[in-house]
Amino acid sequence: MQKLAQSVLNYIRKHGLLKAGDRVGVAVSGGADSVASLRLLLELRKEIGVVLSVVHFNHKLRGAASDEDERFVAQLAQEHRLELHCESGQVAAYAAAKHLSLETAARQMRYRYFRSLLENSRLNRIATGHTLDDQAETVLLKIVRGAGTRGLAGIYPQLSVPSSQFSAFVIRPLLGIRRNDLEAYLLGLRQSWREDKSNRDLRHMRNRVRHGILPRLEHYLNPGVREAFAETAEIARAEEEYWQKEVLRVLPSVWTRAALTVSALAHLPLALQRRVIRAASESLGLRLDFHHVEEILALSSNQRGSDKGTELPDGWVVLRNKGELRFELQKAGPSKLDYEYCLSIPGSVEVRETESRFEAVLISGNAAKGYNPGDLLDRALLASEVKVRNWRPGDRFWPSHTKVPKKIKELLQERHVTGTERKLWPVVVSETDVVWLRGFPAPKGLLARSDEAVLIREVRA
Repeated sequence: MQKLAQSVLNYIRKHGLLKAGDRVGVAVSGGADSVASLRLLLELRKEIGVVLSVVHFNHKLRGAASDEDERFVAQLAQEHRLELHCESGQVAAYAAAKHLSLETAARQMRYRYFRSLLENSRLNRIATGHTLDDQAETVLLKIVRGAGTRGLAGIYPQLSVPSSQFSAFVIRPLLGIRRNDLEAYLLGLRQSWREDKSNRDLRHMRNRVRHGILPRLEHYLNPGVREAFAETAEIARAEEEYWQKEVLRVLPSVWTRAALTVSALAHLPLALQRRVIRAASESLGLRLDFHHVEEILALSSNQRGSDKGTELPDGWVVLRNKGELRFELQKAGPSKLDYEYCLSIPGSVEVRETESRFEAVLISGNAAKGYNPGDLLDRALLASEVKVRNWRPGDRFWPSHTKVPKKIKELLQERHVTGTERKLWPVVVSETDVVWLRGFPAPKGLLARSDEAVLIREVRA
């Protein structure tokens, strides 16, 4: 058995990813990582005792190239006498209809197909080709966006499929292997693979991390930085497992009938208080950012003065009353006035609700001298695609002239913006952060410092 195959086998056994009799669909896109995943599992299938097949999802994003990928994967399955499970979907149309980025839409459609294969009992495991490099990229992106141990845990070795009636998982057996080792392995086998040109498109944040930031960190700071990030994820996953058990133990004594008991919460360590608040909110289908949790803690400890409540996303509020912090839904769901559109960088989008067009203009090098520096955002700090939407309760923004972030509700009150105009007031969001707010200067921490900048502007129809 080759050394690389032995390393993969050790990782599979360490994390209990496969057992004899498992029916494993290997997700193969045609790229080096997924093709190497298939060839390695072919080497190991007798040792482990599994039945293999090939799974391919054609995203229809690259025209003829996407169809060529599908044909390549079909031929690979035929060569190794493996059953092929193949599906396609119009990802671009789905992304437009759901107001999603292409990356998010592709992942949703791909995993929906995986789930369908697992749910009908044709397979009970699907193996993806995520590598140690993917893990390092994910952890670095989480750090940049702000993350606790849950985020630093990165990509998990296996992901359960909760909607399945059976013990079904998506597994990542290559998480301990470097991408360049997989390519060397394929070259040694004289096994070809398909190159996806979009993987070198630097408009996508992950590609900038992969081809620019991580190589620089390796060169200037630590040659083993990828392994260091992967080790961080390993440590964080163990920490997260411990905290999840601790929260489950404590939660019933603090959280009952959609209310937190202030006295019981106060006796917990701060780290556990934060986790209990998150777990309580998630039991209601509510995901909180860090500042929401801190506001609830301030309310719990009476640091909010006469203010007896705080607003949360999606129409929820927390009210303090008689020693309780009660979560209440103030409205049945999102306002009918709510809107959300995807805006590519560079790109533009028409927003009917504001009767205007939003543009994201990419500006490089000397061209930036013709613009107000206070209007230019750093391209490296933004996602490849942002969202234009109306502000929502709980949203915060940090204009460059203020010392701390403020609720958008308060900023608009100061400007005396009222009524429907206030409800429709637009913001631009990158991931979960509001990076642009109509009529306000850009956040100082996002102003352009690199050679590539982004100007976001609203053009009236």
